[in-house]
Amino acid sequence: MTRLSPLSSREISRRLLKLGFVLARKRGSHAMWQHSDGRCTVLPVHKGEDIGRGLLRSIHREINISWEEFHKL
Repeated sequence: MTRLSPLSSREISRRLLKLGFVLARKRGSHAMWQHSDGRCTVLPVHKGEDIGRGLLRSIHREINISWEEFHKL
């Protein structure tokens, strides 16, 4: 398994778009992304800050995708 490395919210957003997620709504600094099959996740959007390993792990569980597949995008 590849070690999780922090990513920017912009990079995660790009990868979510490639996976078929759409931005459902945004309120303040949090964006909710939804997929047509019902999967959804909330992504904090803070300019200049990376999303840490713990939150990345949580996002992977919510979107039900392996880290290797997400990392290839």
